[in-house]
Amino acid sequence: MPWYNGDYPPSYKNQPEEIRNKATEIANKLLLHGSDEGIAIATGLKKAREYFRQKKQSDRS
Repeated sequence: MPWYNGDYPPSYKNQPEEIRNKATEIANKLLLHGSDEGIAIATGLKKAREYFRQKKQSDRS
């Protein structure tokens, strides 16, 4: 089930808004490519955290 318009997986509830939005975007793309919902949720959150960690490091440079 894709998530849109402020609808997101419950496990994203306590995440900062920017991470939650990016994770939802990633999870939705994974679902479109046939991933299992649980895998998409976990991968979306992991990749969103990595994205912002890398972005923060590159901003420091």
